[in-house]
Amino acid sequence: MYIKGVGLTKFNYSQKPWWQLVFDASIEALDDANMKASDLDAIVLSSMSSAAGGEHQTHKVSLISDLFKTNVPIIETPSVCSGGGVALWTANKLGFNNVLVVAGERLVYDKSSETVDLILSAAERDLEQTEGMLFPVQNALVWKMYMEKYGATMDDLSLIALKNHQNAELNPKAYYYKRSVSLEKIKKSPVISSPLRLMDCSLSVNGGGAVVLSKEKTDIQIAGSGFATDYILTFGRKDLHHFKATEIAAKKAYKQAGLTPKDIQIAEVHDAFTSVELFSYEDLGFAEPGKGAELIRSGKVNRNGELPINTSGGLKAKGHPISVTGLAQVYEIVHQLRGDCGERQVESKPEIGLCHNIGGAGGSIVVNILKKTK
Repeated sequence: MYIKGVGLTKFNYSQKPWWQLVFDASIEALDDANMKASDLDAIVLSSMSSAAGGEHQTHKVSLISDLFKTNVPIIETPSVCSGGGVALWTANKLGFNNVLVVAGERLVYDKSSETVDLILSAAERDLEQTEGMLFPVQNALVWKMYMEKYGATMDDLSLIALKNHQNAELNPKAYYYKRSVSLEKIKKSPVISSPLRLMDCSLSVNGGGAVVLSKEKTDIQIAGSGFATDYILTFGRKDLHHFKATEIAAKKAYKQAGLTPKDIQIAEVHDAFTSVELFSYEDLGFAEPGKGAELIRSGKVNRNGELPINTSGGLKAKGHPISVTGLAQVYEIVHQLRGDCGERQVESKPEIGLCHNIGGAGGSIVVNILKKTK
């Protein structure tokens, strides 16, 4: 399948309902594709916030039918933080001529307790959470094990946060657009779960994203797409230093595309925590096991480095509206491949990009490889 159009709302704390964010992003994507809703053969939706925050809408596919005045098949693919990636993977497999992939979240609203509960519902609740194993704690323990084994440091994570904030400063869709954050502020931010600090954690925001897929050849092709899952009990896994599902999904995507990690010229990596970005360098094949820190220390993954990563600002500084994130990654890579990212456009003019989208603490992972065709 080919990508015909992309759309994305600004990531912020707008209190528009989730379906309005879906609609706004979809209009941008359809305009980009020079299409109307009546041209679509199917829609794939991902959203988790619609059942909370006072909306309590579980029949989302019917609401989307009403929204777009269409009777085409509408499929919902909830997969928490990897929802957008899973929706795209699903749409790519359906076989329809034109498919709209959409996601929207009003994740942050007045009752913070409900927002927290919504996020916690993406992890195991009976065994791990009762022992205090929330997402920051899970990731902090995994990171501690990684540091002890490989010798990486918190300074490495601070450089990742700084890189992503510098990129977000140039991204009009990002929450931290034109908001400068210094290395000192990153290093002195409050400890959330030792040793991870506030500036090591991604930013919960509201937003919507959309992608139009088509069998008709366009300037961007989905060259490879891999999807893998893993146990919800993080500490029931054999290897705690990496996310096995990333390795599996990446291998599938590379094989389908007929490419290797060395062929990737730009990537959006799922930095729910800065530590996850670092060891994902290895899981995706960009570095040998234990060597991920060398990429950030050398500047290779900076915006104008050899392999720019998270030019959008990533989840860290662009923001992380759960289901929307996977589509936001596609939005960034498509525009980078088109060469129209303005101030944040990488100088190397990439033609092959990768999107890496994680659900939970490595529980469901999608890797999509996009390739410029003309």
